[in-house]
Amino acid sequence: MGLVNLNVIIQKFGGSSLATLDDRKTACQQIIKAIEAGYKPVVVVSAMGRAGAAYATDTLLDLPGDRKNLSARQQDLLASCGEVISSVIIAGQLTELDYPAQSLTGGQAGIITDDNFGASRIIAVKPDWVVNLLKKDIIPVVAGFQGISQDGEITTLGRGGSDTTASALGYALDADKIDIFSDVDGLMTADPSIYRDAENLKEVTFTEACELAYQGAEVIHPRATEFAQAGNIPLRIRAANNLDDNNGTVIKDSRELNKDRPVTGLAVRRQVSFIEIIPDSRNDYETGLKSFRLLADNGISVDMINIRPEKISFIVDSPDLSRAVNLLDSSGFSYHNSDKFCKVSIVGSGMTGLPGVMSRIVDALNTAGIKIYQTTDSHTSIACLIEKRSEEAAISALHEAFKLNHKE
Repeated sequence: MGLVNLNVIIQKFGGSSLATLDDRKTACQQIIKAIEAGYKPVVVVSAMGRAGAAYATDTLLDLPGDRKNLSARQQDLLASCGEVISSVIIAGQLTELDYPAQSLTGGQAGIITDDNFGASRIIAVKPDWVVNLLKKDIIPVVAGFQGISQDGEITTLGRGGSDTTASALGYALDADKIDIFSDVDGLMTADPSIYRDAENLKEVTFTEACELAYQGAEVIHPRATEFAQAGNIPLRIRAANNLDDNNGTVIKDSRELNKDRPVTGLAVRRQVSFIEIIPDSRNDYETGLKSFRLLADNGISVDMINIRPEKISFIVDSPDLSRAVNLLDSSGFSYHNSDKFCKVSIVGSGMTGLPGVMSRIVDALNTAGIKIYQTTDSHTSIACLIEKRSEEAAISALHEAFKLNHKE
């Protein structure tokens, strides 16, 4: 049972699920269905539509023209408006349908963050206002993607912030479940825009979903998965326009799932840049290693690290490249960088301790004529750095090698 036996369900609606009047009517239908099933919904909304739509976040941020004229604080104030507009509109539509609802900002819903504008992290959730509304049979409609700092400043949570809002509220309210509604019917074995035979995944573990998200599957934000896992709350990714309660992907505790499959799905990160630092007379091997401290001190994360006496290499996210290059230049490092690569990952809880997984990856890619430039692995994933031009062939080869179209 949820908080004080209220049978709470969190329902989050993405921007594309609220883009048109018909979309918003469908969202209201999903909310009413939950009420009729005996739940008390807490609704979390994103800004309506995508870039170009009147109230989408990117559209709002483009209104001033040159964003450089706005401080990070001012940008967060502007960016937070889209979700507030959505919450007011959905609360109004529900009330018109005789389901009393009230819109709340993230701060009013109790989302307390640090003061890192543009990418704040939630440090506490104090949902007293939300609980009081639920007890009065009023539907709280919360503006996602935002919170309030301890100094009273409006902050935003960065990409996927509304997912994080939903899961954080679910955790704080001891919700029975969390439904994330979007324009896709759950997680898939691969990105269908790359591999058209990708299949829907009915169930995955919290760890697998988090790993897929970190490795490039953008259907759910990893922080959202972490909150749900901490509360052991089943999280479901659903298509907003599908009223069948059995659709989508359920993300849940690994102990409840079949561990026989070694690989669950594939993910691709395209926005990466490959950097090779070459020690020379000015930069010996030990000095080259200091590049990691230099980048870390400036908030730049590195991945797929390979350290050899003759070369040190790694990848950084493409948006961080120009800062990384400036830092390396100013410190006198000799290096090469390239944006012709992508990171392809296989993910699955069942691969832990299982021999032969890397062999199958190498054989599949080699047979397809795809060169592997670098690899990295964890308990639940193995990633290969390959050329972007080969990503479609790589996904196809790996999908077939691990028989992701032939699950029992």
